[in-house]
Amino acid sequence: QVRLVESGGGLVQAGGSLRLSCAASGSIVRINDMAWYRQAPGRQRELVARITSDGSTNYPDSVKGRFTISRDNARNTVYLQMNSLKPEDTAVYYCNLVRRGVGDDYWGQGTQVTVSS
Repeated sequence: QVRLVESGGGLVQAGGSLRLSCAASGSIVRINDMAWYRQAPGRQRELVARITSDGSTNYPDSVKGRFTISRDNARNTVYLQMNSLKPEDTAVYYCNLVRRGVGDDYWGQGTQVTVSS
């Protein structure tokens, strides 16, 4: 089992920045992908950023150039630096970990990000 605990959400004005953190504990395998998703009210959960165990990243166009995902493998922690935030970034942000080879994935409880205009 893997436990993911997110932190760092909050209320920020448009144009501001926030940094989310997600700490993983439990049966962490060496090869895993970590990612951030978000879900706004009435909308489907969508990928925000993903990072593989070797550091490769990908982002959707909606956040490219504004958001940066990074990870500290020694601390089993993934970060999401969010700059130039927009009201449409308002959502609950969820951390996700995929254990490659094992074939399962885990979710955190989510952290609210609210961007005021």
